[in-house]
Amino acid sequence: MPSAEVLTIGTELLLGEIVDTNTQYLARQLREAGIDLYYTTTVGDNEGRIAEAVRHALGRSQILLCTGGLGPTVDDVTREGIALALGRELVFHEELWQQIQERFARFKRKPSENNKRQAHLPRGAQAIENPLGTAPGFLLEHGEGLVAAMPGVPSEMSYILENGILPYVRQRFGKGAVIRTRLLHIAGIGESLIDEKIADLERQSNPTVGLAAHAGTVDVRLTAKAEDVEQAARMLADLEAQVRQRLGDWIYGADGESLAGTVLVQLATRQQTLAVIERGLGGTLIQAFSEQGLAFAGGKLLQSEGAGKPLKEEAASYALELPADLVLGAELHSRPFAQQLDLVIVGLERESSFSMAYGGSPQQALDWAANLALSVLRRELLRGKD
Repeated sequence: MPSAEVLTIGTELLLGEIVDTNTQYLARQLREAGIDLYYTTTVGDNEGRIAEAVRHALGRSQILLCTGGLGPTVDDVTREGIALALGRELVFHEELWQQIQERFARFKRKPSENNKRQAHLPRGAQAIENPLGTAPGFLLEHGEGLVAAMPGVPSEMSYILENGILPYVRQRFGKGAVIRTRLLHIAGIGESLIDEKIADLERQSNPTVGLAAHAGTVDVRLTAKAEDVEQAARMLADLEAQVRQRLGDWIYGADGESLAGTVLVQLATRQQTLAVIERGLGGTLIQAFSEQGLAFAGGKLLQSEGAGKPLKEEAASYALELPADLVLGAELHSRPFAQQLDLVIVGLERESSFSMAYGGSPQQALDWAANLALSVLRRELLRGKD
């Protein structure tokens, strides 16, 4: 199966006025279809730059998926850009114009004259009906390559992709490989140390290993490509076993599992309940636990910094108030260019208090503090099990 490329078109994307969710959707659909995606590009509503992007894409990818710029207005110039790139004129299709008029008629409206622009396609293009909107998509063969154009409206784009483009691609290029992924979630250890432990696995070509660092956590992405689902599953299982053997209990979960959920499962296994008090975290920890349920007894926001009792005393009082077996207390002190997180855990067999500094982006401080607090609690619970 040849490789694909995604070209999203719209000046509003470049200006940051809307979030590009189409690329994420297309990437996942291509992965499920077993088609490699190596490049994604965004270009504004400019005929010349669209043409340049199309030519460049077809020079390195066999399948080009374009979204956006198929509307009726002057700045919708995707049709013109693709035609220019491939050296083809635009051709008016009477049958498409009839479809557009019928679609307007269903809503007791009449199309404007500029809607006729949507009935023009590059010469040789195959139209794909769009029952959800007025802009048809189209497919266009060009040498060994294939160009597909879809509206930018997500619902219209997804319908045309699933019902028109992917079936055509499968028929044209044959069945793709099976591509499967697995995400392992890690907390309490940095990205560089993880890299040291699994660097040789990251150099493999299939299956592959990649790292993605977040505020206080790291994801290890495992990807396998195979001829069938069973082979891909075996490759992933073997690779995961190697990663788990090297990283041990730094791995707290996989795929959709959360750090807060993992902690509460630990507590449920111990038949214990947990409460949380926090100051300076904006309720981040409480919200994380509230979404999971299970062994969470409740949460409390403390008064602003400098007010009330010390964190440990507040935690001990709250344990009696609820009651709860354990109380996690977290306080984030924000300073210019630095934050400090103080933690206490009341209810364990041993004294547990921690203080950690953070010098990263202030915008990520809350997520860092919450994930670090959860990671510390998880490690302390694991210590208690030993």
